[in-house]
Amino acid sequence: MMIERIWAANEGRNYHYLIGCAETGEALAVDPLNATAVLERARLLGWTITQILNTHEHRDHTGGNAQVVAATGAPVLAHAAAAARIGGVTRGLGGGDVIRVGKSVELRCLDTPGHTRAHLCLYGEGHGTAPALFSGDTLFNAGAGNCVNGGDPSLLFESFADPLGRLPASTRVFPGHDYLTRNLGFTLDREPSNESARTLAQHCEGLSGPSTPILTLAQEHQVNVFFRLDSAEVISRLTEAGTLSQRATPRDVFLALRELRNRW
Repeated sequence: MMIERIWAANEGRNYHYLIGCAETGEALAVDPLNATAVLERARLLGWTITQILNTHEHRDHTGGNAQVVAATGAPVLAHAAAAARIGGVTRGLGGGDVIRVGKSVELRCLDTPGHTRAHLCLYGEGHGTAPALFSGDTLFNAGAGNCVNGGDPSLLFESFADPLGRLPASTRVFPGHDYLTRNLGFTLDREPSNESARTLAQHCEGLSGPSTPILTLAQEHQVNVFFRLDSAEVISRLTEAGTLSQRATPRDVFLALRELRNRW
């Protein structure tokens, strides 16, 4: 499995991805908003885009579909429950479905509602490479998607717990946007003693989207406050602020953090 991360160079700080088969040069384009950039990267690599995948229906993830389809004839794949809102979807998907790219790539669809009620992540295990998660707007590096445009934070918590929380620690995370620096700031605001987050934030000073590091889930569990729901410091600071009760569950902590992040 070959992965190309493509920077959209837009205000939304979008990432697009090409997932390629080394044997055939066939590729899946994920969330190709900047169609020109995606098509040009495929041309330079000598890859043929044979499928398009939208993780969810928001325009900043689907806006380049028509141009890529016009250039390649590739079918569009998306969550079956989002297909009507996206338009032009050829194959509706659900959790557990498999997308095959060329001869060597298999990607498993994970049903991860929360940011929207119909959202898919893709999980793939490469031959001789660490597994990869294409997390759309469910999981960002050091953060979690918002739920303000048709989402549900309770569903997002459940998606973090399962399936994302059960994936191998070595899994590399490829999100739909680069919000890493800002998200690390939020983690440190909630957990000032988190030295892993502080060290990474210092490392990322001055880096932009094309050069930010690719994190693993093991690192996410260290620096992403939305995975650190049992941190005594996180819980204490939320309780002191009056946003959490003494008998708070992990779900309560997650929801309090997500609400606070909306205003932070």
